[in-house]
Order: sequence, then C-alpha cells, then structure tokens
Amino acid sequence: MKIVFAGTPEFAVPSLRVACERAEVVAVYTQPDRPAGRGRALTPPPVKQEALQRGIEVRQPETLRDPDVQAELRALEPDLIVTAAYGLILPKKVLKIPRLGCWNVHGSLLPRWRGAAPIQRAIEAGDAETGVCLMQMEAGLDTGPVLLSEATAIGTDETSGELYERLAEIGANVLTQGLDMLTAGMPPQPRPQPEIGVTHAAKIEKAEARLDWNESAEALARKVRAFQPWPVAEATLAGERARIHAAKALAANAEATPGTIIAANRDGIDVACGDGVLRLLMLQREGGRAVSAADYLNARRGQL
Repeated sequence: MKIVFAGTPEFAVPSLRVACERAEVVAVYTQPDRPAGRGRALTPPPVKQEALQRGIEVRQPETLRDPDVQAELRALEPDLIVTAAYGLILPKKVLKIPRLGCWNVHGSLLPRWRGAAPIQRAIEAGDAETGVCLMQMEAGLDTGPVLLSEATAIGTDETSGELYERLAEIGANVLTQGLDMLTAGMPPQPRPQPEIGVTHAAKIEKAEARLDWNESAEALARKVRAFQPWPVAEATLAGERARIHAAKALAANAEATPGTIIAANRDGIDVACGDGVLRLLMLQREGGRAVSAADYLNARRGQL
C-alpha cells in the first residue's frame, strides 16, 4: 500500500513512524520551513526532519490548490493519504486522488473541538477527558465520519504540552489499528459525527495569553495550563509584566480588588481574582528565565 503522509509539528511524528512501518510512504508533505528561535533562522518542521532521516521525499508547497501541485501529487498514485496536524486544507480535488480516500489523525473526541487548537481548548474549557479520532476526511473542517477513536482523562494539573505528547502517541496507536485493519481486508467502518455537541477550537492568538484578574481563579488556572508551553500566560504584577508558567486556584476567597497581591512567600504569590485566589508558582521576568515564586520574590525583594 502506498501512502502520502502530510503533517508538520512534533504531534505528527509518531503517526509518520507508524505509516512507515505499515506501508510504503512515497512522499511526505509538510509546511515550508519557518523562522524560529532567537536568531529567527529558517527551521525545518519536525516531520520534515523525520522524513529526511528516513530517506523519504519531502514536498513543501505553500498551497495544495495549485493545479501543478495537484498533478505532482496525483502522479504518486497513492492508495491513501494520511494527515496529522498538517496545517493546510485539502481541496476536494486532492481528497479524490487516493483510491482509499484521506484519513486524518485529530486530537479530540469529535465532534467536540473541531479546528486548529483542540488540545489547548479542551484544557481551557475544563474538559475532564479528550482523545484522538481517526477520521475519514471530507470537504468540511473536521466534519468527516470517525473511523476509530481512543479517549483519555485529562490530568488535573496537566499542561497542553504534556497532553500534546500523550495524544501524539495515542494518535499513532489509533492509526496503527486503522492501517492494520485495512491491510487485513477489514477496513474500519465510518461513523457519521453526531450533530449534537459540535464545538470549534479556534486558533490560539497570542493576545489571549493576557490574564484578566476579573475572571475566576479556576478559569485563569486553566488558561495557564492551556497556554503552556505557548504562548504562555502573562500578567502585570506590581507594575511589572511577567509570564506565568505555573499556577493553581485556591479555595479561599479574598475581600480585595481583583489583581491585588494578598500574599507572597516561598509557597507562591497569591492574587485576588473575580472569584477566588490564584497562586502563582513559576514566573518569568522580561529577558529572564522561568523561576520559582521564591526566586522571583528574591529578585524583586521589597517590590511586592
């Protein structure tokens, strides 16, 4: 079986490895190299790095709507296209190229959290569980029927980065099941997504990372976890901007204006919220590195 694999970030790498183990990957499509790091040097995506290590041809078109790009893809004569966090929409003409259609490894339990940021949105919303779906792709955004799925509980202190890594492996497991069933002549049967329970996971914008102390401590704690490791929550403390890498909501209520620091010691920095108190555990000053609350206080001795 010939597969064309399309993916970009680290999330897709375990699925690419599975595809290589179960079939012949004739080409890998991924996003163009982008500037990254402090030097803003052009950096290849993780999927490209994995593909090159395996000696697989890599293609990086800006769009799949170009007729020439589509012709090149068609010439590969793939039996199946598998995508995972690719970042480009597959046009109808591309969806029709492989004889077995196109599969997508998606990091949520569809129809909840269709779209670009399902992992972060699940944590931000306080979901108790999430998972991965192997989906048969169609023209709509993550609207296709589900072939296989696997659920997992979200840890009470789990960050997006931690959940991201777990779901990447779960996605590889689900894809393994699907490819094994297909090879055995018993392809997974598509199940239409229910119309009830549809939610959309909009792309994360950097501006969302700014914490609003008028919100509840529970909501802010979830945002800190959801925006770790990117874009990282931020707030103003005693006139200074700080990035918040870890925090937790306290059961206590504070009779203070939201944003007021009501306690600051080695255990953390407690800030009054619209409802409850948020304890800041790990912070980062501008130009510095992430440190514990105790180290942050030492650096700002007498200022809080």
